[in-house]
Amino acid sequence: MSAGERRTRMGLCALMTWASPLLGRTLAEFGAEALWAGLLADGEESTFGRRAAAIDLGELERATAACGARFLIPGDDEWPASLGSLAPVEVGGMGGEPAGLWALGGPLEGLSGAVAVVGARACTRYGEQAAATLSADLAVEGRCIISGLAYGIDAAAHRGALGVGGHTVAVLAGGVDDPYPTANRRLAEAVVRAGCVLSETPPGVRPTKQAFLARNRLIAALSEAVVVVEAASRSGAKNTASWAGELARPVLAVPGPITSSLSATPHRLVRDGEAVLVTSAAEVAQAVAPLDPLREPEGRGERRPIDSLQPALLEIREAVAPRESVTPAELARRTGQSVLDVLANAHALVAGGWLDLADDGLFSLPRRRRPKEVTMTSAS
Repeated sequence: MSAGERRTRMGLCALMTWASPLLGRTLAEFGAEALWAGLLADGEESTFGRRAAAIDLGELERATAACGARFLIPGDDEWPASLGSLAPVEVGGMGGEPAGLWALGGPLEGLSGAVAVVGARACTRYGEQAAATLSADLAVEGRCIISGLAYGIDAAAHRGALGVGGHTVAVLAGGVDDPYPTANRRLAEAVVRAGCVLSETPPGVRPTKQAFLARNRLIAALSEAVVVVEAASRSGAKNTASWAGELARPVLAVPGPITSSLSATPHRLVRDGEAVLVTSAAEVAQAVAPLDPLREPEGRGERRPIDSLQPALLEIREAVAPRESVTPAELARRTGQSVLDVLANAHALVAGGWLDLADDGLFSLPRRRRPKEVTMTSAS
């Protein structure tokens, strides 16, 4: 597309009329340059015209270059074709393919078989571990993990993928130059190094409620399945699941305690037939196309390397979350095993490549490599 098309699409994003079906249909019919010229001609006679007149396209280009981002539009090699599925879809009065996206980080690639993992900001320890473990296991299989960089489940999903050297994409509601929340800035920087950060909001713009809702449609469209891990009855994750359903993407839900309000959305989605219950990465992978079309997808009954671990060893391995280092005493507290048994079993896991042991005596999940079978050693 022409430079004028790119500049005017940048301006259309800067209107901040996120996911406007009317604007999307008009853009598809007339093109960005003609639409932008029409808005400027309207001037004070329309809200969009007044907004367009106040936008400096040159300043938008300078702001994009200043933060090291690039502006992607349909037709670019990096543009995800899956976003085209948004054109005819509406949820809550929102819809349409974005006019463009700001991208910061590596090339936007490897989205085939991508899985979105979303959920509550104020999640429990269980939810955090479930999101991180699922994301890590999916990333080891070569799947890109997509989420929104929010507190809680989103952050755990990104960290799970990063912890095993996997690929992850964060879709923001604000500008890519100022990730929100600020407390996750270092996480955003890690995502930029290992994957990509995306937004249809211009650099320098803070997120709004409408922007978060519009962002959810991008997360759903970029993925081939959406996994919900802990979400209250009214939540952004529920909205993302609604988008996934409208886009014919599989919606998957991780079960939680029946006593927790954060189990409300996952359990309701399963009960109403809107989601499939999943408890492992293998079950998630069954819902999406296999990365290798010549390889049969793993079913529940097929053995994976982790299935070779004896229960006491598996208990310890699953007690360690991605990107954390744990003392033997803490592992004993989490698993109920004695410290002596923990030491014996954890060292067996280290020997088999299932755990790493640091010089300070702390155990952590290993970087991306394929472990081998381990035999449990009793301390007694």
